[in-house]
Amino acid sequence: MMVCNVQRAVILLYLGKAEVVATCDGQTIRSVNSSMPFPSIVRLARFVHRPWKKIILSRKNILRRDNYQCQYCGKRTTDLTIDHVIPKAMGGKDTWENLVTACTKCNNKKGNHNPDDIGMHPLRKPRRPSHLLFIQTAIGVPDDQWRPYLFLQ
Repeated sequence: MMVCNVQRAVILLYLGKAEVVATCDGQTIRSVNSSMPFPSIVRLARFVHRPWKKIILSRKNILRRDNYQCQYCGKRTTDLTIDHVIPKAMGGKDTWENLVTACTKCNNKKGNHNPDDIGMHPLRKPRRPSHLLFIQTAIGVPDDQWRPYLFLQ
């Protein structure tokens, strides 16, 4: 499964490497000599297996995983920070399972404490995100035609 832009889909169709599964109703792509329906879903004629790239552990990706929401109070704000659930001073590592998004107020309140000591546990257990999550966030609200292909039923 892959999400690509229309330009790439049209090139794959033109080269005979893909076929149209579904089109956008009433929309066409025109050139000087021809026109074709605007592709919404295409299927590759021959599948080439490529291993998934690892999702890089970064501030931006942690914010995306946590849906730009504080994992302690649930507030959505612009002053979000990254918090170590188990502080580095207590042996916490920089891993997907130990980093969460926190607002400045909650991050300062938790400070350098263990979550069990002060009763501040993340709303959701932090974990490594799946590629499907990142595809969904990259494309935004998908077309209803895409649901069976993106496992969103």
